[in-house]
Amino acid sequence: METLKVGIREFRPHLPHYLLETGQPVAVTRHGETIGYFIPSRESKMADDIEALKTVAAHLDTLLAAKGISEEEIVSEFKKRRIRKVQ
Repeated sequence: METLKVGIREFRPHLPHYLLETGQPVAVTRHGETIGYFIPSRESKMADDIEALKTVAAHLDTLLAAKGISEEEIVSEFKKRRIRKVQ
């Protein structure tokens, strides 16, 4: 299943369309950079959802490897930002 790329300004006003109609993962971008993923959930097609998650996870792994970013670095950065936000 291919991931659809959509700018955040396009994603917000058309959210119902992406939630209910696309049936495929959506990479949300800002200034051309992916800032998040929306993975639609369909109760009746759990296998499709799992396959989509695996596809997106594999894509994320590829992107992280290309940038030389480890899981530990992501966790560390998340913790730092969370601490800053709380303070």
